[in-house]
Amino acid sequence: MRAVVFDGKRTEVVDDLEVRDPGPGEVLVAVKSAGLCHSDLSVVDGTIPFPVPVVLGHEGAGVVEAVGAGVAHVAPGDHVALSTLANCGTCAECDRGRPTMCRQAIGRPGRPFTRGGRPVYQFAADSAFAERTVVKAVQAVRIPADVPMPSAALIGCGVLTGVGAVLNRARVDRGESVLVIGTGGIGLNVIQGARLAGALTIVAVDANPGKEAVARRFGATHFLTSARDVREILPSGADHAFECVGRVELIRQAVDLLDRHGQAVLLGVPPANAEASFQVSSLYLDKSILGCRYGSSRPQRDIALYAELYRAGRLLLDELVTATYPVEDFDRARADAEAGRVARAVLTF
Repeated sequence: MRAVVFDGKRTEVVDDLEVRDPGPGEVLVAVKSAGLCHSDLSVVDGTIPFPVPVVLGHEGAGVVEAVGAGVAHVAPGDHVALSTLANCGTCAECDRGRPTMCRQAIGRPGRPFTRGGRPVYQFAADSAFAERTVVKAVQAVRIPADVPMPSAALIGCGVLTGVGAVLNRARVDRGESVLVIGTGGIGLNVIQGARLAGALTIVAVDANPGKEAVARRFGATHFLTSARDVREILPSGADHAFECVGRVELIRQAVDLLDRHGQAVLLGVPPANAEASFQVSSLYLDKSILGCRYGSSRPQRDIALYAELYRAGRLLLDELVTATYPVEDFDRARADAEAGRVARAVLTF
């Protein structure tokens, strides 16, 4: 079968990958669409260290082909969006409703694939850049069949992370102000999450002026090409600032632009050894710096909710899909994503 494989030096679209059958508590999914997220590109450029060879992709949707023993919530033929969160469901964190903190879901890459008889790693417990993938049952979330696959694919990462950061982690309230630094796929979902939460002022900042129209479409009330001008709109600072790029100097700006009792939420992914600085005294007025893993989401609940919000016309998904590419055109999709020409590039099988 076809897949995008990274061997540590280059990516290649191969046609000889094999995947094993699902075991107990697992699901085999025929992937139909998969979003190209910057986390995939971060594996390629080394920002996210990961063992190789690896099948990339972690933002996908498809159709269930087979289920292993004990799986009852999905069946062959069901449409599903995939979560990267392979949490155990039984530890203390899962029991508290905090599956993103499950230690079984972090840093344990499996190898359900083989190529030429040699095992190949699975990225983010998902590997959506393959025609078929095996995931834990908890990762397959049933969605209505009328949600288009390219749009459904984006729920499992960009939407969960961005909208979830607003609703679950920051818990933005009605009438509050939100600053969003970076309007790529994550930033746009932060913007529409803030709109859903009832934020009154939503300031989007991006160095590319060509992104203003789409930022406003998703809910931004103001658009700036430099964070230096934020105080003209929010003289006292923002209640919530979301850094969605992954640059330490922008993290500093997010902290500096907070109002009293403000929160800076870090969503961008800088290099693993990056260090950021801030003035300690700037936090004494009850300000906070928050990390956020995967939108602090509960995927079985949140993915289904976001699918219904989309069907009700309240959550934008189709508008996130700038362009679709057959998987064979991965290099072109990657180039467009790296150049900032797309909100989200989506690979199709």
